[in-house]
Amino acid sequence: MKKFKLFIVGTFLLVFSFSHAQVQVNVNLGTPPVWGPTVTTEEYYYLPDINSYYDIHQSQFIYLNNGAWIRSRSLPMRYRSYNLNTGHVVVLNDYHGRNPYTHYKVHKAKYYKSDNKWEKSRGNNGHHNNGNQHGNKKGNKKGKH
Repeated sequence: MKKFKLFIVGTFLLVFSFSHAQVQVNVNLGTPPVWGPTVTTEEYYYLPDINSYYDIHQSQFIYLNNGAWIRSRSLPMRYRSYNLNTGHVVVLNDYHGRNPYTHYKVHKAKYYKSDNKWEKSRGNNGHHNNGNQHGNKKGNKKGKH
């Protein structure tokens, strides 16, 4: 009987210790921004209106600047009038890596929208000129947007 009581007490202590030992940690790393779709395992958004990417895990925008891809917590000044809440966002579920822009030409062709209202309001007729990109240079004074 003494062994049975010890067994019950031991089991109770074991269960009790496990139930209190569990710690729940909620970390917001990799949380999609409020303007982006909810995703589970995807790492990037492509923003075809401004030919840029957003790294969900690093909370960084990735955009072309004078021929180089830049990572930044905010968009550059040339996109100051772009509204992320109403812009077109594409979840890239076919790429996992560090440099989504290696497929930039494919993404640009695949997700190009001829009704890009933001671009049309800028007078670019759906094209960007971020340094070495080809595009319609109308409305682009000295490389600034």
